Amino acid sequence: CRASNIAGSVKSQPATLTVIALGGPSCNPKPVSHFIQLPHDCYQNLTQSFYYNVGKCPVTTCTGEHEPELRCKDKIAYCCGAVTLEQRKISCTKYMLPIKVVSSCGCQKCIETRTIVRGRAVAADNGEAMRFGQIFMNGKKISMTGYRGTFSIQVPTDIDRLVLTFVDRYQKFVNTTKVLPFNKKGGSVFHEIKLVRKRPAVTLDCSVSNTIPLGTIESQNPIAELHIPPNSFYRQNGDIYNGLVKASVTFLDPRDLSLASAAQSDLNFINEEGDVLPLRTYGMFSLDFMDEAEMESLNAGQVKVFLDSAQVKMPKHLENMKLWSLNPETGFWEEEGDFTFIRSQRSKREERTFLVGNMEIRERRLFNLDVPESRRCYVKVRTFRSDRFMSSDQIERVVVSLINIEPMQGFASNPRAWGRFDSVITGSNGACVPAFCDDVQPDAYSAYVMATLGGEELEAVASSPRMNFNRIGVQQSYLNRLQYRRSDHEDAKLKKTAFKINVAKPTPNVPDEMNGPIYPYENLKECEEASFSAGHFRFYRIEGDRYDYNTVAFNEDDPMSWTEDYLAWWPKPLEFRACYIKVKLNGPQEITVRSRNMGGTHPRTVGEIYGIRDVRSTRALDQWGISAVCLEFKCSGMLYDQERIDRTLVKIIPQNDCHRESVNNMLQEYLVNHLPLAVNNDTSEFTMLAPLDPLGHNYGIYTVTDQDPRTAKETALGRCFDGSSDSVSRVMKFNVGVALTFNCNNRQVSQQNVFQSLQTSLGQSAVNNMRIGQRKRRRGQRDNQFGLRLFNRKRKQRESHRGQRQKSF
Repeated sequence: CRASNIAGSVKSQPATLTVIALGGPSCNPKPVSHFIQLPHDCYQNLTQSFYYNVGKCPVTTCTGEHEPELRCKDKIAYCCGAVTLEQRKISCTKYMLPIKVVSSCGCQKCIETRTIVRGRAVAADNGEAMRFGQIFMNGKKISMTGYRGTFSIQVPTDIDRLVLTFVDRYQKFVNTTKVLPFNKKGGSVFHEIKLVRKRPAVTLDCSVSNTIPLGTIESQNPIAELHIPPNSFYRQNGDIYNGLVKASVTFLDPRDLSLASAAQSDLNFINEEGDVLPLRTYGMFSLDFMDEAEMESLNAGQVKVFLDSAQVKMPKHLENMKLWSLNPETGFWEEEGDFTFIRSQRSKREERTFLVGNMEIRERRLFNLDVPESRRCYVKVRTFRSDRFMSSDQIERVVVSLINIEPMQGFASNPRAWGRFDSVITGSNGACVPAFCDDVQPDAYSAYVMATLGGEELEAVASSPRMNFNRIGVQQSYLNRLQYRRSDHEDAKLKKTAFKINVAKPTPNVPDEMNGPIYPYENLKECEEASFSAGHFRFYRIEGDRYDYNTVAFNEDDPMSWTEDYLAWWPKPLEFRACYIKVKLNGPQEITVRSRNMGGTHPRTVGEIYGIRDVRSTRALDQWGISAVCLEFKCSGMLYDQERIDRTLVKIIPQNDCHRESVNNMLQEYLVNHLPLAVNNDTSEFTMLAPLDPLGHNYGIYTVTDQDPRTAKETALGRCFDGSSDSVSRVMKFNVGVALTFNCNNRQVSQQNVFQSLQTSLGQSAVNNMRIGQRKRRRGQRDNQFGLRLFNRKRKQRESHRGQRQKSF
């Protein structure tokens, strides 16, 4: 839809209208296929795989009750979801695993979700936090940053474009307006807000002409200059100001690549037709004029901007250059004026050409020297939990950022500088990030791409010493044209968390270039819906090997996939409580530890499995023979009906020859004082009825409750690694905040750990290896028993001979 008046036009987001026949179902009752990975000891001979189809219902809206009167929308929102679940039993090694399979779908009330945006506001130069800063949305203060610059905001349901302005109460930083992408399905997304430090104020004499250079690179000429004529300052009431002026002018220089992430808004404007179009910046500047006593802000009229044309080498950019200002409420740039050419004779030998624009400073706005740019493409990026790059291991809600770098030398364009900064959130099928591109010269535009999750940088695929196009995810012929380079390609000491490419627009009718990872701007839908086999770039997270199994399947990246069931791991869709226990292992090997979680005290779930967690321990590098693991277990509490508490029966089982050495004294005392007490006769494992209280690091138990499941898990896991109840870490501290200690013997050579068996093969070979290992162990045990009997027989013979000799003496 488009709305127009004398000020211009604006278009809404596109809408999709679906027409359903009267009496026809708006939700397909037949579930679609959805495969989940089974535990390592549950190989299915029938399908010859570790995967099982549990089905799922597409998360789409449904029509509501048919009512005679007209209305804009249903009073109650309905969504397609699972109506009936069928419980089945899966045959595993030495046990039967229950699993819930979706048998039919139907319309039901939508699961209530909340969308949260979290983050930190820090200085772009040294990471200093903006403490107790104010956050504005639509001109109203909605929140504040904390002591460490952290913030958390719940996004209103009717918002499609989240525009936030960060204001520093101590005036250290320039007011910063950001357009932050978020997950519309619900859940939490983390953003790091980079702030530009204000330049120190200089004193101007308003009775004379003043010139202020715009540029921060000392070895290069400024990009532009501000010329302020005499007597141009006036007060808020319109009176001419006479006196000294305190002027703070902060320039964001695009020639400084380290400041690209501090670019404000998303560098878009709305044209006369109402379309949102991109801009390429030649520099942003913030102006702050105060009277001599620094009590009142001043306005300035008839200010001229002189832009050095030598800094702009694209002829089209010289013709289309405009002066823009940022609207902090909408996040869009608005045109302030055009530029005209003049020539300046600074000496007999030096003649320079400038673009001159006029401006009037009436309020604290950010100004921009920009040109519209139409040559755009999309770059397809996927993010993964590990470097195995499996489709099922993709991570959602990762912030993928792309810095557009100006053309390389040798092409008739600008010197090396950044021109734009874009961020997109990954979904279930990756992300499509906009970028400038060119179809004539492959290296006309290049880009740096990076990905972060919760403030943690993900790793890109290596490009040296030898480039592997299968791991990078792009056809080799196209990859050569794109010139893929990871950030450490030439210097191994640099970070591995970004890559650089030439954004070469795909050549029509060339098969290797028509299937990603670069898509023309008009093919956004094709990019978003591309199959996993299509070309894409990859990032991965360096995680320890872990495996999660839920009896009732749930996608933690999509809160709307939650299903009502007594065996649901998370009993409430808006309150996700994550619990972890820290286990220390004394032994030379990394060991996989399992938590088996069953109903403990609730009559509907006693003995029924909620889920399984497998995690491989992290070995200490500075201490031989020690490793530790932070293992998730299902928290005790109310089930989904909110009628009765269940104390989860949790078994902690190291997958090796291990024996329990000790239990945290405070944890043991708590379990004894909060009956019933689980039986712990088997020293190869530990069994407990999970505590109802959030105990903390002194007990070796770490509990976090949040509106988003991933945030709750990441926070609890970080505290467990750190051995603390308030701080988090990604580095394991092995002797702090431990709940259990096991002593483990060395693994036999023929025995594989859980994840080695999965990596060996997804087919029967893994099971055969396990069976061979079992036969070898049984044969070894028989040999050991035979050797022991032979040894005892010889020993008795020696003792009898010794006794006979003593008698003869």
